[in-house]
Amino acid sequence: MSDAPLIDPFQRPITYLRLSVTDRCDFRCTYCMAENMTFLPKKELLSLEELDRVSSAFIGLGVRKLRITGGEPLVRRDIMEYFRAMSRHLETGALDELTLTTNGSQLERFAGDLAACGVRRVNISLDTLDSQKFTDITRRGDLDKVKRGIDAAQSAGLRVKINAVALKNFNDVELFDLTEWCAARDMDLTWIEVMPMGDIGNEDRLDQYWPLTDLRDQLATRYTLTPLAERTGGPARYVRLEETGQKIGFITPLTHNFCESCNRVRLTCTGELYMCLGQEDRADLREPLRAHPDSDEPLVAAIREAITHKPKGHDFDYSRQRPDGQVSRHMSHTGG
Repeated sequence: MSDAPLIDPFQRPITYLRLSVTDRCDFRCTYCMAENMTFLPKKELLSLEELDRVSSAFIGLGVRKLRITGGEPLVRRDIMEYFRAMSRHLETGALDELTLTTNGSQLERFAGDLAACGVRRVNISLDTLDSQKFTDITRRGDLDKVKRGIDAAQSAGLRVKINAVALKNFNDVELFDLTEWCAARDMDLTWIEVMPMGDIGNEDRLDQYWPLTDLRDQLATRYTLTPLAERTGGPARYVRLEETGQKIGFITPLTHNFCESCNRVRLTCTGELYMCLGQEDRADLREPLRAHPDSDEPLVAAIREAITHKPKGHDFDYSRQRPDGQVSRHMSHTGG
């Protein structure tokens, strides 16, 4: 049974690992972090070698897609060593896809190296095309630098998808501008409802919350939306805009629970395995990693045991005018 695939209690195969390699980020987005974050001591983070071991263990258990997240994954020191190590699984065919989610700030520097490691597409988080609003929401970001990163990624042959968090009274007025900008650059666009994760200081998520049902209705006033049957096992549901040909995704953890086909788990930069983004249950994989440096058998056993506790779904809910189901950890710790 050591090489049997991972199947959760609801008969969902686990084929997708989202791995956070750092909790650090060069932005402080208002819906993701407090302005004055306290980051984890570096000794608590998995080393690059440990990240390799745990990723390879999951791949050996049937994970076919590996997405690298953070924080901002490209601020992790020597992170390209890890990407180069993972490329061997692409070469053997054990892994179908190696990809990452990034804020784009470091792509101008790393896009070519990522492509050389077998990365074929990236998701870039971008919520506004207004330079001042971008600086305000990221608290320190430079929109022009991100745009240069997008240019570098496309020049390197990477397929780019933009992820935008839907925020009321912020980017709702940019819906059509963002859509047309992405279409002009041959980029798909996915909208995400703001999720109740972590203490973000003075920001109120109820004030930020813009349901995607409203967003989709607005899109339909200008475009013909054709629902697509495409399913990745992930949370997004897709439509094609007939007028532009681009694909628009909707990730709706609040207006539509997307858990029935969930094929993923998330591993934090400290080795905590979360079987569900919206639940607090977790398993410690750092302990078997460090206690048994010469054998992966205890690690594999810990992974298998954890998957038996994967829940049916999450509990996010804003319907009672409070962020029910809120979890205490920041998205930057779990991995975006």
